[in-house]
Formats: sequence, C-alpha cells, structure tokens
Amino acid sequence: MFEYKPIVESKNFIVLDKYEKYSLIREEASIYQTEASLEKEFIQDLVNQGYEYLPELTTPEAMLKNVREQLQILNNVVFSDEEWVRFCEEYFDKSSDSHIDKTRKIHNNYIYDFVFDDGHIKNIYLVNKDDITKNRMQVISQFEITGAQANRYDVTILVNGLPLIQVELKKRGVAIREAFNQVNRYSKESYNSEHSLFKYLQICVISNGTDTRYFANTTKRDKNSFDFTMNWAKADNTLIKDLKDFTATFFQKNTILRILLQYSVFDSSNNLLVMRPYQIVATERIIWKIKSAHELKKWSTTESGGYIWHTTGSGKTLTSFKAARLATELDFIDKVFFVVDRKDLDYQTMKEYQKFSPDSVNGSESTAGLKRNIEKEDNKIIITTIQKLNNLIKSDVNLAIYNKEVVFIFDEAVNWDDVIFEIDLLKSQEINLDYILELIYEKNKDVKDKDTLVDEIRRIIRSSIENRTKESLIVDFINQTDLNKIQDKVSILADFYEFAQQEQKREAEELINEEGLNVDAAKRYILVSLKREYASENGIDLNEILPKMSPLNPGYLTKKQTVFQKISAFVEKFKHIGDKL
Repeated sequence: MFEYKPIVESKNFIVLDKYEKYSLIREEASIYQTEASLEKEFIQDLVNQGYEYLPELTTPEAMLKNVREQLQILNNVVFSDEEWVRFCEEYFDKSSDSHIDKTRKIHNNYIYDFVFDDGHIKNIYLVNKDDITKNRMQVISQFEITGAQANRYDVTILVNGLPLIQVELKKRGVAIREAFNQVNRYSKESYNSEHSLFKYLQICVISNGTDTRYFANTTKRDKNSFDFTMNWAKADNTLIKDLKDFTATFFQKNTILRILLQYSVFDSSNNLLVMRPYQIVATERIIWKIKSAHELKKWSTTESGGYIWHTTGSGKTLTSFKAARLATELDFIDKVFFVVDRKDLDYQTMKEYQKFSPDSVNGSESTAGLKRNIEKEDNKIIITTIQKLNNLIKSDVNLAIYNKEVVFIFDEAVNWDDVIFEIDLLKSQEINLDYILELIYEKNKDVKDKDTLVDEIRRIIRSSIENRTKESLIVDFINQTDLNKIQDKVSILADFYEFAQQEQKREAEELINEEGLNVDAAKRYILVSLKREYASENGIDLNEILPKMSPLNPGYLTKKQTVFQKISAFVEKFKHIGDKL
C-alpha cells in the first residue's frame, strides 16, 4: 500500500490537519469527574499553555484594577488616577455603553486617542491586532457578582484584562444544554448590568467534559439558540469534543486570539459572527494559496488558483468576505476583486463589505466606474459583476493593472455556466442615475399611484451599488414633483438635478447650523469632499470646521466623529450632483 507524503505543510494554520486525541493517550480523561475537578484540571491545562492564573481576582473592583495594569503594559504608558478615571468615563467604561457598543470597541474602535493631563495625545489600544503575541492571556475562576442578581461565573478568559471569553462547565454526564441555559441566564441577569466589564464578552464556551461547544455572545433573539453552538474540529471536519482536546487546540493562545481578532465579524446589523472551523480552514487555505503563488512566481497561471466547495447555507459569503479582507492586507497584492453574478448583488451583501471602511470597499455602477476604481489608490476591495469585468477586458487591452498581482474571488462559481451564458447572450443594461430617472418617466405613464411607482423604483435603485445612497433623494423627488407635467426624458433629468441641487444646499446649511460649525471652513471642506467623492479625516481641515472646543474636553472627539460621519453620509448622497452650496 502506498504511503502518501504531504506536498506542503504549514505551522500557521490554526485548524489542524493532524491531532492525536488526548483520550487515546490517557483513558482517565473519560472517567467520572466532579465539576470542581473538571474546572481545576481545565485551568491547569491553560496554565500549562502559558496563561496566567489569577485566583484572587473575583470582584469587579479587582478586575478593573487588573485591566488598568494590563493596558498600561500593552500601551507602554502609566495612567495617573485622574487620567484613568477620565479614560474610563470617556471611552472604556462609559455608563451609556451597551454590549453592542463594547463589541464595536473590540472590532472597530479598539484604538482611542487619549489626551493626557499634560496635553499630549497617544493612541491607547484595547487589543493589538497587528502583533497578536503582544496580547496577554489570563484566566480567573469563580468571579462573583453581588446585588439583586447574585451570580458566580465558572471560568473567564481575560485578554489584556478584558473578559472576552466565558466558560461554563458541568460535570461529565450532565446535559450540556444546562451549561447553555446558565449562560443565557447570566446574560439576562448580570453580564450587561451597569458598569459590568462583561459587556465586552465575545465568545462563550460550554462543556460537560465530553462535549464542548463555542458560540458568539449576542443578545439577538434569533441568534442565541442552542442551534448556533459549534464544536471545534480538525481540517477534515472531525469534531474535537472532549474538553481536554478542545483546550489543547481551540484555547492554544495563537488560535483563540486569531478567532477573536481575525475570524470574528461584527456586521452592519450589529450581529457578532464567529466563524466555524470549516470557514476558517477555507479562508486560511485561500490566503496560503495567494502567498504561495506569489513566492513561487506562479501568479497569472492556472496553478495560482483554486476553489472552495461549501454547501448551501454554510456561510460562503462570510468566508469570502473574510478572505477578501485578509488578502487586502498582503503587501504584494494590488487589488482584490469580489466578483458576483448580477442577481447576487443584494443590498445586504454590499453593506457587509462596506463595513470594513468606505475607502477600502467600492462597487461600480458602470464599466467606466469599474475602470476608475481600478485606477484609484484608495480602495482595494472592488465589488463588481462578471458582466462589467468582461466588458472592461474587451474594451481596454492596455490597463496597467494587467501587469500587477491581483486576487479574484468569485462568489457562487457553481453558477459559472449561467454567468458565461449571460456574458455571451445577454446585453446588460447598466443601471446609472440617468437610467433610473428615465425609467421613472416611462413607468409614470403606466403607474399613476406614486406608492407603487416608488416601490418599483426602490428595487431598481437597490440593484445599483453607486446609487443606493441616493435612494431617499430620488424618492423625495418623486413624491414632491408633479411627474405628469414633465414633457420628456431630457426634462426629467433637468428637473431632478435642479431639485437635488436645492436639497444639497438646504441639507448642507442644516448640517452646519445643527452642529454649530464654522460656516466658511465647513463649506470649503464639504465642497472639496464632494469633488474627490469622499470625506477625509486626514490633516487639519476637519478640525478647523468644528466649534471652538479644547481637545481636552471629553466631548471633543465625540463631536469630531459625529460631524465626520454626517458629512460622509452627505457626500455619499450628493456626490455627482453638483459642487455649489
């Protein structure tokens, strides 16, 4: 019988191809254990893997003190007592924060510009995503919550002092659902109480020794079912269920940190998604394939490609989303294209991709728009359709990007025959703003009820990525205009742009007045943003439009972020409309 040898091995994959189960080595792993004995052994296994055990840390006061120490080490700073109180009140432990706010701080807003008492500003990190080895791992047990709802938690994993993982254990033989129900009770009673640092909780782990599962900590009713719990597994999908085996793999420090910081997604609907083992396997293999093609100089050949086959409902979009994001972080990759069939360009998918940042994700309303996006330096992920890509390649054979390293990720490649059929046989209508307006004119002849017309036009708008931000503007135009008086298609274009420019001026004045901005500076900043098609936080232009306020004022950064978000939304709505205020 032939013995097959691996062609390539990697020590960087967190989902293992090979793992010898602990239960095959020592039979006592499966004998009767009390819950206390199971907990003690679990903690010792974590300590053996490099975790620091803090048996005395059992109260909220002790946890907050430890967080201060850990963040000082991570950021190489020392907070005075007054500065620490201010840091907590301004950012880290705001009384108004919900679990969603805390989760957003772990995934999106994990860096805070803190102004120290002497006036200097420093970035304070909650977690280090660039070098995960800098994050310190600790374990505590029997943490107590007193008051109206007194609870005692089994085992908590701290990352830089933050309680990001909660583990609830039941002795072997007890149904694992009891541990799940206990976590649910804690979530309702005490995790989210005022000033509870357990609002930062990201992942819950439940185990009865013989079956161990993990799941995202979420308050969404449709996502906190036992059905959403997951077993860890090997690369071939062999489940790793025993707590001893689970600890040796899932809780290996590099693995759990990458699950927390790389393979979890906080989406635009405030859902926290933690990837399943097979999704991580697929993502890791895609990134490995990209790297190996580069290192072996195989890019632009069929050897540089590959495919991932996952069944319907397995979360393919999330997998490709994460693979695309990680591919953009590779220095040698110039662009990442996420290519879909036109029918699959639904609004929710685009929102998920835009969650990375407005500057790094872009869709194209036309072939010309796709070309412009390719030539830009400020956006790496380009979402497009196979039709536009095909049209561009046929029309321009000398693009500079043809000589650069790029990544194409095709969604739903199983429909490839249908896609090719559409390319060859269908003449697709590019849905741009002019086309939508002309459609309004045509449909108004047949549909006299404005509500019906609006519903039809909304569907068209949402199939055009670039125009989705103009949906409210177009709907307002329909509702506020006597469409029956419009003579022809040319007239509807002129009427719309006149209406839109008036709305642009009105909304700009409204925004400036509501936020108390410096009028002249604000208008200049908005006009520049409209011309370049996005608002920028770089430089001092944004600071100059703000009301006079000391950077030491706790509300300064909040005000700045609010103004920036409003102007960004304004620019998305009115770009290409006009550059006069």
